[in-house]
Amino acid sequence: MEIYQDIKQGEKGAWLSIIAYIALSAIKLVVGATAGSEALLADGYNNATDIVASIAVLVGLKISRKPPDRDHRYGHFRAETVAALIASFIMAVVGIQVLYQAVSKLFASGTESPDMISAWTAIFSAAVMLLVYRYNSRLARRINSKALMAAAADNRSDALVSIGAFAGIIGAIVGWVWLDPLAAVIVGLIICKTAWGIFKDASHALTDGFDENELAGIKDTIMTSPGVKGVKDIKARVLGSHVLVDVTIQVQHHLNVVESHAITEVIEERLLDRHQISHAHIHIEPFEAEASQA
Repeated sequence: MEIYQDIKQGEKGAWLSIIAYIALSAIKLVVGATAGSEALLADGYNNATDIVASIAVLVGLKISRKPPDRDHRYGHFRAETVAALIASFIMAVVGIQVLYQAVSKLFASGTESPDMISAWTAIFSAAVMLLVYRYNSRLARRINSKALMAAAADNRSDALVSIGAFAGIIGAIVGWVWLDPLAAVIVGLIICKTAWGIFKDASHALTDGFDENELAGIKDTIMTSPGVKGVKDIKARVLGSHVLVDVTIQVQHHLNVVESHAITEVIEERLLDRHQISHAHIHIEPFEAEASQA
């Protein structure tokens, strides 16, 4: 099925992130320790958490590819969202740890400026992560994967973190030695902020939350479909990267089963074309003009 092929494509983005994070975190941690840069060390720890987060996303995508079974009639798509939730917890723990170390260093006496190699390492890392972000964000939009989109957002924040680390290191080298640990504090805050954003989106989806503006757009698409006289009730939920819609529509009471079914098929086609919704459960009720005016 096309859905499962899309998920398999998403795994490529997760693997790309993992490879990039392993290489960059190793380089940053080694250079940061030898060059004496607290900002680059914090950036390295940030990438180390991203390795675990990307692995969680990869595992979630693999589980999502499993077809429906007796215990999971809707499939395993929500494994993506659970993976994103786990990733947010990991990022939050490391972000707090980075903040603690950076604040301690900021108020410590005798802080020395880092070597220039740490600055070049930071800006090189930023360039690499921007390329990874571009690839993953395009792929996430194409296959409509929330887990991969979360990973892409993390890629972008990592690039910005490295740019901030570069600025802090340069400032410390020219004489403002407090800028390096301050940059590390900012890195810690960015990690925590990213973790909160991913946690918020994942928990909202897992509790069947759905954007009301998007739901209004779906309702409008259904309401303007040929043969639909009214939308009595509509609900939607997110399963991984897929949206499921339950809707009760009203049609002319004199229509037979075949004619009513034809209306639902048109609705399904429009939902897929306009909103990339591949599953909709449509219940039909007769439309009574008198009842609607009451």
